[in-house]
Amino acid sequence: MIRGCIKTVACGKSLSRSKAALTKQIPLYTKLAYILGLRVSPNQRRMGIGLKLVKKMEAWFKDNGAEYSYMATESENLASVKLFTEKCGYLKFRTPSILVNPVYAHRTKVSRNVTIIPLTPSDAVILYRNRFSTIEFFPRDIDSVLNNKLSLGTFLAVPCGSYSVENWPGPVRFLLGPPCSWAVLSVWNSKEVFKLEVRGASRVKRAFAKTTRVLDRAFPWLKMPSVPDLFRPFGFHFLYGLGGEGPKVVKMVRALCGFAHNIAMEYGCGVVATEVASCEPLRLGIPHWKMLSCAEDLWCIKRLVEDYSNDSVGDWTKSVPGISIFVDPRDV
Repeated sequence: MIRGCIKTVACGKSLSRSKAALTKQIPLYTKLAYILGLRVSPNQRRMGIGLKLVKKMEAWFKDNGAEYSYMATESENLASVKLFTEKCGYLKFRTPSILVNPVYAHRTKVSRNVTIIPLTPSDAVILYRNRFSTIEFFPRDIDSVLNNKLSLGTFLAVPCGSYSVENWPGPVRFLLGPPCSWAVLSVWNSKEVFKLEVRGASRVKRAFAKTTRVLDRAFPWLKMPSVPDLFRPFGFHFLYGLGGEGPKVVKMVRALCGFAHNIAMEYGCGVVATEVASCEPLRLGIPHWKMLSCAEDLWCIKRLVEDYSNDSVGDWTKSVPGISIFVDPRDV
């Protein structure tokens, strides 16, 4: 079985030719196909079925105007890496990190020096388009993402006393006079789509995890890190659209992650996850457990056509990685 989709995303940027905004960067878009999942029954492997499925999917991509195709896999999945890079002509492209943090039995404390402002989908669209539309993989239909029923909201963190829910001026005026530091993120309810489960853990590890949960519930004021029950099917929330600026942006991101943790706790999730570029500076503010995270996810890409839709970009497969990437929650 194989699944795929096509969307239009940012693959580069250029300077606006408008005399009124000579220094403004505008996004350059391309039609990108994504191989969502490739599954071959264990007793049918090593028979070339996977290769045939990929070729069939690529033909569909080309027929529908896609210029590039990409896929994501774990770098340790040698069989998958070999299939795509050696047999299908894909190139190793980006190596983002998947950061996963457990949802504790107690609420996470959010700094009193930070104000969290929920944004309407329309305000969030304006903010994202104005500040992050030139980031790699930014979806042109960001409005569809933010208005999706699985998107639980977009939240803005600012220093206490700068802005509030009551005096929110709207995204346009905010961007004209932003505070010294701010950050934003959106929350996606992946729990409603599928569930995960950790298998193979010993009885000792299971007992230890259960003990931490019991103690956390009994003594919540101690704020003990507890391990949720990940050995049964559990849901999770995915954080996307992380961004911001300023000297205290990491502090703002940390506050947003704490706020998102508390939302996930109310929804009964087991973990909160996100995916960021390997050199993303904001990752310093994202709490995560190393044992649950993946330091190096692998994205591979292939150019499907000979011509370029935009000569300013050239061959995207040969471009230098940016500091940030935009991970579409629909692809998770």
